[in-house]
This record gives sequence, structure tokens and C-alpha cells, in this order.
Amino acid sequence: MDFLFLTETPLFRGTTAQDLEAMLACLGTDVRSYEKGQMIYRAGEVISSLGIMLSGSALIENDDIWGNTTVLDCVGPGQIFAETYACTPDEPLMVNVVAAEAAQILFLNVSRVLQVCPNACGHHNTLIRNLLALSAQKNLNLSRKIFHTSPKTIRGRLLSYLSYQSMRSGSSSFTIPFNRQQLADYLNVDRSALSNELSKMQRDGLIQVERNRFVLLGV
Repeated sequence: MDFLFLTETPLFRGTTAQDLEAMLACLGTDVRSYEKGQMIYRAGEVISSLGIMLSGSALIENDDIWGNTTVLDCVGPGQIFAETYACTPDEPLMVNVVAAEAAQILFLNVSRVLQVCPNACGHHNTLIRNLLALSAQKNLNLSRKIFHTSPKTIRGRLLSYLSYQSMRSGSSSFTIPFNRQQLADYLNVDRSALSNELSKMQRDGLIQVERNRFVLLGV
């Protein structure tokens, strides 16, 4: 396991590779590999472990009873997922977690994190603080999705989402983490309608787009 990589992730920020190796041995972990499209967590399951993406990526999705899928988030290397459910005993998952590509994931039992460390691990409090900060950030991300999907028009939703991505990257040229279908699912719109609107926005001189690479024009 690449302990140096883990020390640079938000969850383990403030630890050294040597400290982290001892910490993970104390907390108990499990590393698993998944193929593209494979289900990592399924809606209705009750879980006790959060996941840390070591490589690859995964989508957080919600399916309604008619089979419509909504993409809630994309999880990349170094990011965590399912921490809210892992911290909430007996609360079944309302979402699916699906590998968007080949992925390797480190699972960490949250109950072992929240309990007092029997070995008086010096970085245990740091880990708890980091977990709390990440949970707060996830709440902000969900609030942001509400902002992006609140406009009534597809163009309004695209402008909201692309403006945020530009601000986040600090540039008018940026790459988004979604393909066209995933972006449509995230914004809760039809894929064909989304593609048509993107074409119109290019003709109107608002954007340039090639796959998931965007350039905002006139800003």
C-alpha cells in the first residue's frame, strides 16, 4: 500500500507514512479491487465502513422505482465515500456506489475510528477532525448540486455548473469529471436535450467543448 499517497489525502492529512502504517494496523482495514461497472455498495445495504479511493473512480447514483438514474457525485483518488451511512448505525443506503472505471478501494471501519483508540494512537484525534471536516464538505457539495439543478432551463443549469467548475479551477478552460451521460444525470436532464443545448451554446459563442473539456468564452 502506498502510505505516502495516503498521507496526502484529506482524511489522513497531518500524519506521516510511518504513523499511518501503525494507525491502519490499529484501526483495521480492507483493500478491494473492482472492475468498471461493478457495484461497490448497493442501495438498501447497511454498512459500517467508509471507502477511500486509492485509484480509479466511482459514481454515487440514485435509482428511482422507474429505473431513472441520477448521478449525485463522482469520487476520485484520495476521496472518501459512504462516511455518513457508516457513521449512522442501522441506516440503509439510499444510493448505489458504482465503479466508473477499474478501481482499488481501502475500506475503514468507522466504529473503530470513533471509539477511543486502545493503543493511545497519537494521531487518532487528527483523523476524527479530518473526518468531520470532510463530512461538512460533502454537505456543501450536496447543497451545490441543489444550486445547479434549481434553474428551470437546461442552459441555466449548465451555466451554473460550468461557472462553478471554472471558478474552482481558476481558469476559463477546465475538464469536468463527467462524461455526457453522467453530466445529464447529474443535472437531472435528458442527454439528447443536454447535447442540443451544448451545441446551441457553442453557436452562440458562449463555450467551446470537446468531450469533457470546456472553455468559457467572453469571460
